[in-house]
Amino acid sequence: MVWAANPSHRRKAFQGAAFMLKTRRNRSDASAAKDGIRAGKVDMAFRRLWDEENRTLRGRLLLFSLLPLSLIYRSAVFLRNGLFEMGILKQRKMGCPVISVGNLTVGGTGKTPLAVMLANVLRENGYRPAVLSRGYGSSSSSPVTVVSDGERILTGCAQAGDEPLLIARSCPGVAVLTGASRALAGRQATDRLGADILILDDGFQHRHVARDINILLADRARPFGNGFLLPAGPLREPPNAMDRADLIIVTDSDDGGAGDFPPDVRIRSVAPLFRGVRRPKDIRHGGTGQILPLTSLRDARICAFSGIGSPESFCKTLRSLGAELVCCLDFPDHHRYRREDLDRIEAAAAGVKAAMIVTTEKDGVHLEDFPFFLEKVFFLRIAMEIIPNEKAFQQWLLERLAR
Repeated sequence: MVWAANPSHRRKAFQGAAFMLKTRRNRSDASAAKDGIRAGKVDMAFRRLWDEENRTLRGRLLLFSLLPLSLIYRSAVFLRNGLFEMGILKQRKMGCPVISVGNLTVGGTGKTPLAVMLANVLRENGYRPAVLSRGYGSSSSSPVTVVSDGERILTGCAQAGDEPLLIARSCPGVAVLTGASRALAGRQATDRLGADILILDDGFQHRHVARDINILLADRARPFGNGFLLPAGPLREPPNAMDRADLIIVTDSDDGGAGDFPPDVRIRSVAPLFRGVRRPKDIRHGGTGQILPLTSLRDARICAFSGIGSPESFCKTLRSLGAELVCCLDFPDHHRYRREDLDRIEAAAAGVKAAMIVTTEKDGVHLEDFPFFLEKVFFLRIAMEIIPNEKAFQQWLLERLAR
């Protein structure tokens, strides 16, 4: 049961709770697409189940029935973490500093924007960083895929996965690699690409690689979701796993807050707290690449769609920018769009007489095979900002690396 706690299998464990079978590697693209759609529907069903506000009586009964599986998963996580703490399961040292970015729950808390910010900050301070990702959604069968060698991007979305490709495009001069073994990918980054510091994207649970700095992101409003571990809740690990964090970034806190958690959330960790806000930067036209100011969204009738971990936050952001959100379509995280999806989006936009169709940059990488649709869509670009003092965060980071 130890494998269920391994991050390279956690999504399979999550989907396995819905009694889905593991698919064969040598399958056709059509079969893979169908499996992805089914997995995505399961993913969305579980997210609705975890949402306390929308839970029906039937949902509550289903949640209760999943609790024994959560207890089994919790036991596997406890055993695995214990084996690491006792040194029975070994952590591999990479011969250079390693920074891990991760969270305790499934879903979006800003890991990718933070990885982008870290990579650019480190490069600007004289380091040669490489970002290592699992590459979820990648079709590559290679143990390690070099998405970018720091000079040019070498793969497309199908081989890289959406988030690694987005990181590569957002970090010129930074190598990006994917692979099930972060240790193997890290070794290639240092030995062949000259990296002198590694960033583990979504690496908090990937304990086989030793790290010098463990950064944990947590949503301010619901850092532990509904409080249950997979599959009855979104937690990958119990809340006390926060003790492993060297620094905690509280994301999406209200403007009036100071970066702390709400009073009813009990946090035992003594790690320093910073506040992270995912700030919209601008919007980009999918066809021409033209950059438009955020004011272009004000009072505009917007049809929005997204396939991300927290689709509700995307719609909330558009409303905060003054958009008149007349349609909001949700797709599963990492969704590979098909022609029928795009037809549905266009029909929905036409039905509400939307002036613009807007999605996320992450979704945009899945649309590149549909140039006709790119001419009709805009991407909202997001960046992570540490407030109120980003310099203090950078100083903490650089001083910690200098030890």
